[in-house]
Amino acid sequence: MTKIIKVLKGTKDILPQEAGQWQKLEQNALEIFTKYGYREIRTPILEATELFARGVGDTTDIVNKEMYTFEKSDRSITLRPENTAGVVRSFIENGMARLSAPVKLWYKGPMFRYERPQAGRQRQFHQVGVEMFGIKEPTADAEVILLAVDYLKSLGLNNLEVEINSLGCPKCREEYKKRIKEVLKPEFDNLCEDCRNRYEKNPLRLLDCKVDSCKEIFAKPEIQKVIQSDFICEECATHYSDLKSYLDRLNVPYVENKLLVRGLDYYNRTVFEIKSNNLGSQNAVCGGGRYDSLVKNLGGEDTPAVGWAMGMERLNSLLPDVEPEKLDAYIVCNSPSDAFEFAQELRKEGIKVEFDLANKKFTKQLEKASKVAKYALILGEDEIKSNKVSIKNLETSEQISVDRNDVVNNIG
Repeated sequence: MTKIIKVLKGTKDILPQEAGQWQKLEQNALEIFTKYGYREIRTPILEATELFARGVGDTTDIVNKEMYTFEKSDRSITLRPENTAGVVRSFIENGMARLSAPVKLWYKGPMFRYERPQAGRQRQFHQVGVEMFGIKEPTADAEVILLAVDYLKSLGLNNLEVEINSLGCPKCREEYKKRIKEVLKPEFDNLCEDCRNRYEKNPLRLLDCKVDSCKEIFAKPEIQKVIQSDFICEECATHYSDLKSYLDRLNVPYVENKLLVRGLDYYNRTVFEIKSNNLGSQNAVCGGGRYDSLVKNLGGEDTPAVGWAMGMERLNSLLPDVEPEKLDAYIVCNSPSDAFEFAQELRKEGIKVEFDLANKKFTKQLEKASKVAKYALILGEDEIKSNKVSIKNLETSEQISVDRNDVVNNIG
């Protein structure tokens, strides 16, 4: 017996009965983001590996452990593990810096990371996200956070918690890194292997560690004193304070989390996450922040930017099942040629309709119609001869006879 080929671990088919939920996520994104002036961008799934090494950061787990990378024609190519770097690459390559600021873009699509599959996260997973370029003021930070909240509420998700923090600018952050290293030095040997590697390369990433033993170390009073200190410079502090004022005025509740640093190297100043209390420990549904140096680091002009991404699998896990939409009508007829012709007439009028391609008995066709459609359009020999159609409302069982050219007006 031939061995059945199965889907790869960490990947998943999106079946027809599940597609309605995905379409809801995508349609709501189009409607909500368009109201805010964002336009969709679609970047390639394949990018040069260098883009992510320079953009995401060579000290991140994504670049060091999780990317799907291969060689082709003496060039290193990677399946995108996230989409901000790709959007920035497109922004630079296509001269979008010449457009009037702000440039507002949104995207959706699959990403790829080789990591242990978990609730709401697969090795091929999907994200929806936004990026705004050209505005350095905290109004941009506030808008993208509000946009995320509005989008989630449009999906019926209201049990949310917004967490924010400021990482400061590169100048004031260096002093903070130094202080973090000093206070953690006595605990160095007790840190997990990843944190020991991050200690020199990117000490802020230590605060993002999810290992329980490291969390216990960070909770010590002398270490918390440094973590909770106001290390950011006056300009960054003003930016952060103004952001909180906007969120207060917009009635967006939030909590400040000094341990929030996000897992990517390109963030500066504002970082944020939105969490759902309906998920377990992996409860973040949205993450983002400001990345003012990324465009310049990838070869473009110095351009401030801010954005976020959401995992669509996790969003789906929070949504109720969507009932498959029924057809407008199902043609019940034992003459395939007549049924075929009638179906095409109705489809040209915008009616969603099917008929029995296998030409089963009338009773079987009516049984199928009751499961998949709102109306049964009965086309028997008498109806065909008289150019009539019997319309049966499958919810009320009411049945009427109308002229063939008047069917559309009676099934709306």
